[in-house]
Amino acid sequence: MTAPVIIAVPAKGRLQENAEGYFARAGLKLIKPRGARDYRGTIAGMDGVEIAYLSASEITAQLAQGAAHLGVTGEDLVREMIPDADARVILLEGLGFGYANVVVAVPQAWIDVRSMSDLDDVATAFRLKHNRKMRVATKYVNLTRGFFGQHGIGDYRIVESLGATEGAPAAGTAELIVDITTTGNTLTANALKVIEDGVMLRSQANLVAARGADWKNGTLDTARRILDRLASQARAQAFREMRTRFKGCDDALLAVARETFGIVTPFGGPTSSGMLTLHCPPDQVFALADFLRGKGADAISVSDIDYVFTQDNPLFERLKTGVQL
Repeated sequence: MTAPVIIAVPAKGRLQENAEGYFARAGLKLIKPRGARDYRGTIAGMDGVEIAYLSASEITAQLAQGAAHLGVTGEDLVREMIPDADARVILLEGLGFGYANVVVAVPQAWIDVRSMSDLDDVATAFRLKHNRKMRVATKYVNLTRGFFGQHGIGDYRIVESLGATEGAPAAGTAELIVDITTTGNTLTANALKVIEDGVMLRSQANLVAARGADWKNGTLDTARRILDRLASQARAQAFREMRTRFKGCDDALLAVARETFGIVTPFGGPTSSGMLTLHCPPDQVFALADFLRGKGADAISVSDIDYVFTQDNPLFERLKTGVQL
């Protein structure tokens, strides 16, 4: 009997909407057969898949334990919560949403602190003056220790933040913070600034696979079918399809078009009637249309592409290599 592939996705909010949209664009509609409040679901028309709706931290924990095969979660949580993360999970693909940077931020009044080297000097001076170490408020304990260690900073102690981290310096519970930010507006509103080389991680939501999950009993083949659709949709998004017909087209002209516009000819060169199908990067469509008409093309149609299926599947190859089956 085939075991189900368990995919963990965010249970609420914008991350859930974005995750469901990511799968839906690839023809993988997530549904909850027992109602919207259920925390278990499936993929419409695909057997052998179970969707688990969890919080972002629960998703990361399930992936670390191998209790979920695939999941959508932020790289910041993966790096923070999973020791030696690359040995336990595979970051298959960045998904283009859930962006956030993990940063070191200090009071704006620290005008002489622009770099981690400056912060090291301040930390030493602070300890000598106050006979205690600087306090760093953060939820990212492991990332902070690793990053500060890379910069040789030891004169600090971590204060684990349970609330609004950016308010800790003003409240007097810490001298500086490590936190996530998207626009930086919240930091500015709290009179904080990001150190120039203090961006610890540029994070986004990722499709993550668990190395320790059970990839036997049919689960790997089910994952291949899922990843095949995801890869085909991503491949299609990279191009627009252009169709034309003109007798002046030959291999030399196509070679110029490939070099200049980055085109792909998925079905080879022109047919005996001169018909030609090209896949062109979206930002090169108008320039390519001008080029082709200048060479004799009379009419050119341009359309979006839903899916492009090929023999290769980079997402599945990463998974198969990562789980070593």
